[in-house]
Amino acid sequence: MYPWHKRFFQTTRGRLVALLRRRPSTVDELATELGVTDNAVRAQLTTLERDGLVEQRGVRRGAGKPSHAFGLTAAFEPTLSQAYAPLLVQLLRELGGRLRPQELSDLLRAVGRRWASELPAVGGSLPERAAAAAALLEQLGGAVELGKSAGEGPAVVTVRGFGCPVGLAVGEEPKVCAALETVLGAITGLEVKECCERGTGAPSCRFELRDPSATG
Repeated sequence: MYPWHKRFFQTTRGRLVALLRRRPSTVDELATELGVTDNAVRAQLTTLERDGLVEQRGVRRGAGKPSHAFGLTAAFEPTLSQAYAPLLVQLLRELGGRLRPQELSDLLRAVGRRWASELPAVGGSLPERAAAAAALLEQLGGAVELGKSAGEGPAVVTVRGFGCPVGLAVGEEPKVCAALETVLGAITGLEVKECCERGTGAPSCRFELRDPSATG
């Protein structure tokens, strides 16, 4: 949604976000700090509130009219961090050095099952459940499309990604795909086969989804 890089924090919106990271502030306080008008601040806050990134944090009472204070939502701060991917890579390296390959695979599948237990299960037809699986990958930051595999036997829907939302982790440890395979299968109730592409370039997702109740 927002590009978290140095140029962003040089814009008015980025400078506003930087101020709100330090402390909740009113429109007047932000306008003074930024050297812009109150209306300019309100316009930025309206956009950030609409996107669920900023929220009201009570009312400040002074000599004049009470003023609302604004702060970043709890969900916003993690999006600013660049520590998660490097930390995950180092964690996988440490686990890979301590566990046998099958133990690591089992652990990652257990992670997928625990993750799925915190997500709502989906029902409906095969295409509807496959669409829900694709939607989850998109929420994680992937770009995917659905396609039907040709051939005899039960219908198979393919969820194909352009890139991978956990590409850095997969590049370090391909078994990470097992966690995604497990979570997709658990929430959809479908048989999911991971067929991700991990060649010389960046990895890209590919999962085949089949209804286990279907007959050939």
